[in-house]
Amino acid sequence: MLSDVCYDDGMENKKLKVGIVGGTGYTGVELLRLLCVHPNVELTAITSRGDAGSAVADMFPNLRGYVNLVFTDPAKANLGECDIVFFATPNGIAMQQTRELLDKGVRVVDLAADFRIKDISTWEKWYGMSHACPDLVASAVYGLPELNREAIKTARLVANPGCYPTAVQLGFMPLLEAGVVDTSYLIADTKSGVSGAGRKAEVHSLFAESADNFKAYGVAGHRHLPEISQGLSNMANGQVGFTFVPHLTPLIRGIHATLYAKLTKETDLQALFESRYANERFVDVLPKGTHPETRSVRGSNICRIAVHQPQGSDVVVILSVIDNLVKGAAGQAVQNMNIMFNLAENTGLEVVPLLP
Repeated sequence: MLSDVCYDDGMENKKLKVGIVGGTGYTGVELLRLLCVHPNVELTAITSRGDAGSAVADMFPNLRGYVNLVFTDPAKANLGECDIVFFATPNGIAMQQTRELLDKGVRVVDLAADFRIKDISTWEKWYGMSHACPDLVASAVYGLPELNREAIKTARLVANPGCYPTAVQLGFMPLLEAGVVDTSYLIADTKSGVSGAGRKAEVHSLFAESADNFKAYGVAGHRHLPEISQGLSNMANGQVGFTFVPHLTPLIRGIHATLYAKLTKETDLQALFESRYANERFVDVLPKGTHPETRSVRGSNICRIAVHQPQGSDVVVILSVIDNLVKGAAGQAVQNMNIMFNLAENTGLEVVPLLP
């Protein structure tokens, strides 16, 4: 639940030099929105090969008066002078440039999937390319703060989780850690807004195609499946049986995950979830019997969770909602940066969700 958590703010007066590779996509602009008002950040480089020389505020007018930089060609950006670089790029880009940055002492947070999956052959199967630096995958820390906070503190390279994986793993985590569910029967029925597809022109995300419509996709296999399975298996200390079905909804922002598991022990589910997240600033366990809405987290770094046991059966239903661009991407990346540099974890992230 939300709580007044105190963190070490030892870097209160230091400005981190921050670079963003790929500043023109939705996660890139979301990073800019959060970082431009972060009290410990100095934005020093924002790259875009196609829009180099253009003012950031011309492309994103919401940043006018906040970001005065122009997009820089990646080949000319002085990223090696940064304290930390965020990759808000398509899959396969960060792995080409990360080693050089790490060798220069720059810390890296990758918002794509290049370093999330530890088994290289599995990654190559799902992403359809050879991995450029498999040795770095072993040292990368999976950036789910509620799970890996201590490892993130000293990490040089953080693999920021995907949006679906964040909502699903936070929903299942208390049950798997407590060992109270059948790990061979885990189901995630998930829905996402169209911004999850990225800022590119594709038929399925056109307004006339996605508005007033609802559909499942990737039922035979989605790229987030191995990432989620890996995380759930680690929580359960063994392999899990996991079914994942994503859906596209006519929303701009938002993830809604409806999760199902079978209880193996009589458990006070509400107490279990409230206890697990009692000291987590960005996980809000709702009162018993409630139903979280995607609009209640829009624009914020909060995950809201409700847990149900319909008709008192052995089936537990967890409802988990996040903003896919914030807690599911840029906000979580900033949260990871704060942890890596010993800043108050909520610095720059105290954003009240937007309603209506």
